[in-house]
Amino acid sequence: MNKISFTITSVEKETGLSKDILRMWERRYGFPSPGRDAAGNRLYPADQVERLRLIKRLIDQGHRPGRLMAMSPEALQELPVRHLQGATAHDAATDDAREIGDCLALIKDHDAAAFQQSLQQNLVRQGLGRFVMDTVAPLTRRVGEAWEDGRFAVFEEHLFTELTKRVLRQAIASLPTATSRPRILLTSVPDEPHVLGLLMVEALFALEGAQCVPLGPQMPLLDIAQGAAAHRADIVALSFSSAFPARRIPPALFQLRELLPADVALWAGGEGMQHVAPPDGVTRLLSLKDGLSALGLWTTGDSSAKKSPAQTGRAT
Repeated sequence: MNKISFTITSVEKETGLSKDILRMWERRYGFPSPGRDAAGNRLYPADQVERLRLIKRLIDQGHRPGRLMAMSPEALQELPVRHLQGATAHDAATDDAREIGDCLALIKDHDAAAFQQSLQQNLVRQGLGRFVMDTVAPLTRRVGEAWEDGRFAVFEEHLFTELTKRVLRQAIASLPTATSRPRILLTSVPDEPHVLGLLMVEALFALEGAQCVPLGPQMPLLDIAQGAAAHRADIVALSFSSAFPARRIPPALFQLRELLPADVALWAGGEGMQHVAPPDGVTRLLSLKDGLSALGLWTTGDSSAKKSPAQTGRAT
């Protein structure tokens, strides 16, 4: 059966996936991986076509393509069915659906000026805290999903990111200078270039009165530790995007935890932390609300929010 090959036109008809999506997935994920005929045209083995059919059904049920591409055919078969009604209800509960949709459409129409104006209007209407939670966070999630399934090109995702960063930085710069503790160092590890999550957290923490020290992304671990010492940081907060390899997160956190003084807390958040168990002495933040809760515990003097690895200790 696997000796039978399908042209890209046949695969499009068999799976319901467009030729553009098939080519984009091939470049981005390395799957499908067709052969070529004598004329250089793509030829897809039957087993790949069957896997593409399954992936298309799972996407229609609400699963995200980026995760599906990394799974074996056996693992794909075992995924639970998702009901779209529940996904739609979740979107309605977390997004300002119409405004989010309008913003996405402006990016897709390549109307940068109108998109930035829309963000600024939402910022004025909602205030910075609600703007981050109810506009920027859901927009970022939706843009990420659109990029994964091919509805957004790379340049469109970059346009969204750069314009949103511009608006957030302007808003943060307009806040009064904080003088109270904690002092929080915000950065990411090498090979993690995404900075939008750090800006969202910085805005929320600054609104709560924390002193934020933004170092930007991709800081070497030793430099993070030196920066924490130089700024007398109480907390080092890292952001990991879903694009960062999950297997590399625990070793990086463990190494940084060893480099930091015992009385400096280490927090790690972002989409990349969703399925990662942090090492001892690292606080995992699965959402922006988790970050605010952790900050609240720290500022109110809850001892569990300030404990270091030396204070918690491992069973020996």
